[in-house]
Amino acid sequence: MALTNYTMMDIFNMLIAPAFIDTIKMTFISGILSVIFGFLVGVLLVVTEKDNLWPMPIFNRILDVVVNILRSFPFIILMISIIPLTRLIAGSSIGLKAALVPLTVAATPFMGRIFQNSLKEVDPALIEAANSFGASKLQIIFKIMLSEAVPSIISGVCLGIINLLNATAMAGIVGAGGLGAIALTYGYQ
Repeated sequence: MALTNYTMMDIFNMLIAPAFIDTIKMTFISGILSVIFGFLVGVLLVVTEKDNLWPMPIFNRILDVVVNILRSFPFIILMISIIPLTRLIAGSSIGLKAALVPLTVAATPFMGRIFQNSLKEVDPALIEAANSFGASKLQIIFKIMLSEAVPSIISGVCLGIINLLNATAMAGIVGAGGLGAIALTYGYQ
């Protein structure tokens, strides 16, 4: 569609505003999901380390390798390679709903590393003191480690959300809609 016959307000209302809302939806929903799953991954990576709360070195190493592999994939390749999984979960491989699967899969390992690094910054003496006072392992995780790591987690999650916003633009290029689709269709082509 040629945009020469439309005013800037018409273009904004027809194209930019709906695409902006789609981009915000993709970022918000996949951001929440990736923070939840990333929290679980990060906690598992920390507590299953050797000499930690639940030492499981083999499980820890396998999870660490999976996180490294998923983090190293370029988003566009990851998105295309998990199309069967996307179809299984979302019922389609295009559209906003389908974009949530690869966005979440791509952002979860990143968020997991953020949580892992933030939780590892907690002073081991605090954990040892809580342990000596008889705190349970879950109390140590949620009341000591997590509460002490909150500032670091917040700054890391903000960076993760910015990275996720970048990925939504790439998702728009392959049929997810949003500002990436508008930029490709009307800005590039």
